[in-house]
Amino acid sequence: MYGALDISTSGLIAQRTRMTVISANLANRNTILDTAGNVNPYKRRHAMFAPGDPTAKSGAARELGVHVHTSDINEDAVRLRHQPGSPYAFKDGPNEGYVPVPDIDPVVEQVNAMEASRAYEANIAAADATKTMLAQALRLLA
Repeated sequence: MYGALDISTSGLIAQRTRMTVISANLANRNTILDTAGNVNPYKRRHAMFAPGDPTAKSGAARELGVHVHTSDINEDAVRLRHQPGSPYAFKDGPNEGYVPVPDIDPVVEQVNAMEASRAYEANIAAADATKTMLAQALRLLA
């Protein structure tokens, strides 16, 4: 059976994944080096949802619910900060003295986190309402 409870569950999983992406953005908003120690600022990511649940067992169930389709990277999410004394600053050219840093606005990320949290709560409320309706239907049948 794939119904309202399963749809709410897929929404919960998608919003949890979205919150993980937002947390990673906030945690890495000052990261300018990659794992090899090269200047390569962290780029903002965002979760892209798509309809359906590809993990569902039946064909009809795959059309219901929601899932995270991709976690896109915004390649343009880099800005320059003037720090001429930094060892990571550009040494010559028009950007001399500037350090590339992630362009992640903590206020925007916080708003996105609040939206994901509210959507998560809405899915919990929908799941609770579904369970209550199913329990009432079973009582009527008994």
